[in-house]
Amino acid sequence: MEAYLDIETTGLSTRDCRITVIGIYRWFGKDGELVQLYDERLTVSNLLEAVEGVTRLHTYNGHRFDLPFIRAGLGVDLEAMYPHRDLMFDCWRLGLNGGLKAVECRVGIDRELKGISGFDAVMLWLRYERKGDRRALETLLRYNREDVMNLLPLRRELDARLAGRAAPYAP
Repeated sequence: MEAYLDIETTGLSTRDCRITVIGIYRWFGKDGELVQLYDERLTVSNLLEAVEGVTRLHTYNGHRFDLPFIRAGLGVDLEAMYPHRDLMFDCWRLGLNGGLKAVECRVGIDRELKGISGFDAVMLWLRYERKGDRRALETLLRYNREDVMNLLPLRRELDARLAGRAAPYAP
């Protein structure tokens, strides 16, 4: 089973900020299951349960962001536990630079939620945490779901391009 992982945080610093959502899309080959950990569900035991049986972990910029945040915040070193493929580095090899949303756009992966950024994700969490705004939480979870679930079609597209079955991106 492969897993695709993306996190949301309160900022960029592993020292001063914390994880708000961990999204994990567990792909069994023909179908998948989304697990989102937040609030009281965001525990070490729930994280370990969600990745149990994983043969490979896929992220976008996870080597520099998601996995260090998880290591700092929860004390779990997923990179030491599982083979990890950071899709961002494959994108760079193909000339697909930029953040996940920019790359998705270039390779034709669509999003329902358009115009929401990582900064917006922080603000959504703060609205939920400080004001109890359930709609803000629902939007944040939808945003995280799209981030996580779009990693599978991105991985497939990258595999095709790296194998020479599709033309590399040309700006």
